[in-house]
Amino acid sequence: MHRLHNKVAVVTGSSSGIGKAIALRFAEEEARVVVTARRFKLCEQTVEQINKKGGEAWAIQTDVADERQVDRLIKDTVKRYGRLDILVNNAGIFGGKRLAETTTKAFDEVMQTNLYGTFYCCRAGFNQMKKQGGGIIINMSSVAGVQAWAGTGTYSVSKHGIMALTKALADEGRPHHIKVTAICPGGVADELVDASPEEILRSEKIDPFDVAETAVYLAALGPHAVVHQVVIDRLGADW
Repeated sequence: MHRLHNKVAVVTGSSSGIGKAIALRFAEEEARVVVTARRFKLCEQTVEQINKKGGEAWAIQTDVADERQVDRLIKDTVKRYGRLDILVNNAGIFGGKRLAETTTKAFDEVMQTNLYGTFYCCRAGFNQMKKQGGGIIINMSSVAGVQAWAGTGTYSVSKHGIMALTKALADEGRPHHIKVTAICPGGVADELVDASPEEILRSEKIDPFDVAETAVYLAALGPHAVVHQVVIDRLGADW
């Protein structure tokens, strides 16, 4: 049985890496997937892969750092499919300098995409789910959202913020049957880790589809069960 049959899912940052893996797995579980990121051509490639396998997907270009684009994304999704059941906030950038060497501009860029972008998506998605009587929001945090290391400071601050955002919104969502949860992966084989200056993050990388399987599990949980956060780390990671 396909666990997400006919569910409408928006996955941000789904042009590559974890987001793409989630979009592909959701489609395999028969969700109708909105593939969105800044790089529209790559989004279209993801949609083509899904459609070739008999799935249903639609590509729309979105920069989550722009709240107007985020609002349009949710409105266009509802206009096309009638509802929003699953929102995965995966879009993010790294920014890998030590804090004392980080410019205000660089710090702001990471916050705008990672933290503000997640907030914009959560706000728009939550309000739609409230209207329709429920849904699930999955925020992509990181092991850097529960820990912090030299060289990951700006990124870690943004991901700690996402954890606080997730917990507060989960509490707000409970009366409206809206689940809000976080996945905290560490060292996944994608572009974000490749951009990291820390050597420890480059060894023994996690497959993006391991994270995608977790997203499927969370999205398919019954209405009375919720997982507040999941940490997926590299085997043998020492922190």
